[in-house]
Amino acid sequence: MHPIIKLLAQRLSLGLLLLLAASALIFIGVELLPGDVAQSILGQSATETALRNLREELGLNEPALTRYFNWLFAAIQGDLGTALTNGQSISKAVGERLGNTLFLAFWAAIISVPLAIILGLIAVRYRNRWPDKLISAVTLSTISLPEFVAGYLLMYLFTVQFRIFSPISTIYSGMSLGEKLSAIALPVMVLVLVVLAHMMRMTRAAILNVMQSAYVETAELKGLRPFVIIARHAFPNAIAPVVNVVMLNLAYLVVGVVVVEVVFVYPGMGQYLVDHVTKRDLPVVQACGLIFAAVYIGLNIMADVISILANPRLRHPK
Repeated sequence: MHPIIKLLAQRLSLGLLLLLAASALIFIGVELLPGDVAQSILGQSATETALRNLREELGLNEPALTRYFNWLFAAIQGDLGTALTNGQSISKAVGERLGNTLFLAFWAAIISVPLAIILGLIAVRYRNRWPDKLISAVTLSTISLPEFVAGYLLMYLFTVQFRIFSPISTIYSGMSLGEKLSAIALPVMVLVLVVLAHMMRMTRAAILNVMQSAYVETAELKGLRPFVIIARHAFPNAIAPVVNVVMLNLAYLVVGVVVVEVVFVYPGMGQYLVDHVTKRDLPVVQACGLIFAAVYIGLNIMADVISILANPRLRHPK
């Protein structure tokens, strides 16, 4: 078997095992939550008969292992169950909310990834000089701010002081693209500030590591301009670690947006999860946790696959 095919199969198998383990941890975590689901639905005045009937209807009387496998097999088939609070299909609700979260993450990635790479290239070109120090200081300052602090600061600046954007980032199906982009401007800014520093610093470190190679010294002896050497010779050979960190931050843009969505009341997966955690709607909590785990593991597998394909020693073994 070709080494690259073997490695890809190993990564995919490991990803599936990790997702299975994550699903078990999510189910166990939800099971360990205090309180009674039936009691929270019917209220404190519910009779024991009503509580017993509801537990039987929801399948809560079955063994935990049975309920776990029933939930897992149904999720594999695309059935995430029914929300306890409103009786709606979780799959349908999650589809719309996940689309909104992906829309937000997409535009944050469109801005942050090229900007991080450009800033990384500039930092390498002027390493240990004032542009490098300025870029590092600014990006480290932004990543040190918690998301909710950055969100409220931007909200105060652009909605109270200058009144450019709305403090509530609500989007719906009838809006035009321009209206949606205006609505998500503030949460996109927060997400860009959060992920920019990590990607920029990894880009800088990866390129500086390659700059010590012999072929870079040869390019310098040929008299090529420094930025041409960095962009055309060093950066393409540093792409594997850069791709890894980009994928990790893309995973964060999808999975870690809970705080940002709550701050700006954005109708995405994070807001949907928080709303149903407060209502103790366990099927929704389990479904959201499983989707977040699948997205995070999937993007990490993509990073591994791209790194493997970008390695010429694996693509062209002796």
